[in-house]
Amino acid sequence: MEIRIPVVREGEALRLPLPGYETNGSAGMDLIAAESVVIPQGKCMTVGTGIRIAVPEGFEAQVRPRSGLALKRGLVVPNSPGTIDSDYRGELRVIMMNLGDSPFEVAVGDRIAQLVIAPVARACWEEVATLESTDRGSGGFGSTGISIPSRK
Repeated sequence: MEIRIPVVREGEALRLPLPGYETNGSAGMDLIAAESVVIPQGKCMTVGTGIRIAVPEGFEAQVRPRSGLALKRGLVVPNSPGTIDSDYRGELRVIMMNLGDSPFEVAVGDRIAQLVIAPVARACWEEVATLESTDRGSGGFGSTGISIPSRK
């Protein structure tokens, strides 16, 4: 499925490539930094991409971390996935947190995160007196344990 996304580039983004899929099987497009920042160890900052987009109604754009940056440098997107709604028209800025052991320098042109376009289902509440029971019930937060149970 192909979806057309209107995009406006501003500032440094005018000389950078648009976000793109790096392989034929990629689900996410790489977002590129349009500004240089140094993220101190243990701190969060936003990094501008210099682009504004118009996500079609019925879809969202999800900002996700790049696995290599997370594993090798401790750079994560703490609100992952960050949601860009179809009615947002501001610059895409990526919230990044440095969990590494030293400051991390982001340079203009660095690939900093991924952008995934996804359909949105909207809920309609149906108030009821009771809910259908299940085997799990209200168990949560570790209620199923961490070991794989033997199945017979």
